[in-house]
Amino acid sequence: MAKLYIVGTPIGNLKDITFRAVEILRAADIVACEDTRVSRPLLEHYGVSARLIAYHKFNETECADKIVDFVESGKNVALITDAGMPSVSDPGATVVALARARGIAVESVPGPSAVTTAVALSGLNDRGFVFVGFLPEKASARRERIEKAAKAELPIVVYAAPHDVGKIAAELGAILGDRKVIVARELTKLHESVTECSLFSFECEERGEIVLVVEGAKVENAMLALSPEEHLAAYIAEGMPEKEAVKKVAAERGVPKNEIYRLTVKP
Repeated sequence: MAKLYIVGTPIGNLKDITFRAVEILRAADIVACEDTRVSRPLLEHYGVSARLIAYHKFNETECADKIVDFVESGKNVALITDAGMPSVSDPGATVVALARARGIAVESVPGPSAVTTAVALSGLNDRGFVFVGFLPEKASARRERIEKAAKAELPIVVYAAPHDVGKIAAELGAILGDRKVIVARELTKLHESVTECSLFSFECEERGEIVLVVEGAKVENAMLALSPEEHLAAYIAEGMPEKEAVKKVAAERGVPKNEIYRLTVKP
């Protein structure tokens, strides 16, 4: 039975493609590309001779029907974008949804993603992140999306076009306040750069493909509003052993353990 394959392609370095992705692309009857001119060098490099058709944000609805019709007629179709994973801030979701609605088998062939690459390089150690992709064109819609993302208090990952990156950083700063930001440019390409600055002192060369990883909100420890004695007593009241409570309070307040230990000594 024919399938629709969602195939991840390199985000820069042509070698960043899986063996399975190459096999699927070579075996496909049709490869639906975001831009055939961009994808052709990659496909030729790996000996892919399938028929190419263009599938992009301006013809999604019309072309989704055509792609699903191809699969229903027995042709295997591989869906790719200019770089990375289809449907992740790139076209793809419309055709996948239609294929599922019409009972077509859909298989994902994972590949590189600028999102995970940038987060891995950022060094921001957290329990997750919020990916917003490219922000909307309207200022009000951009603000709404940023404010919603900020509620998670996690790092926020934003895609930015070179000519917009300064404006986007300024808007992020106005809404989020001054936060550390990792600026990842041209990931996996010859001129890759990963730099660190802040939203209020933002610096970025306005060239290439850019990913911003903005640190999450710093969660305030309510215990720090208490006196050291109250802070220690609260942990002990929770059942924490005195020695462990002393160590924890000292670490949270950034003071020597002896200073907190003295609070346990009865006069």
